[in-house]
Amino acid sequence: MARIIYELPARFGFRTELQVYISHVNQGGHLDNAQLLSLVSEARVRFFRSLGYTEADVAGLSTVVGDMLAQYKSEAFHGETLRVEMTPQDFNRYGFDLVFRMTEVSSGREVARGKTGVVFIDRAERKPAPIPGTVHELLLAVAAR
Repeated sequence: MARIIYELPARFGFRTELQVYISHVNQGGHLDNAQLLSLVSEARVRFFRSLGYTEADVAGLSTVVGDMLAQYKSEAFHGETLRVEMTPQDFNRYGFDLVFRMTEVSSGREVARGKTGVVFIDRAERKPAPIPGTVHELLLAVAAR
């Protein structure tokens, strides 16, 4: 079976730290794969908050996840603190990829990497909408950090 290989950008414009709680751990004693997505979602919420928005209202538009890619690099365990670094890239008319790298803080061990495809939605029409110009400029500024 072919494995996913995902190359990361040289730099990330946003970072946050998240704790691995006991509820994130599965029977194998490490971070559950579904909980990894939950932690990436929390980091994405914080990313938009750092821009002054909520995911439900980005300059009058909502956001949804169009796709998700994750490549696991190592286990994470209860009590560890994970640094999630993110940067926007691969823009299109209706969205962009929010690339992430997750590392364990004390050791620097990479836990996972990947991307979330973010799509802007007009709530009234319930259809994809173009990225607002001011938001696009903010995202480009984060990507350039």
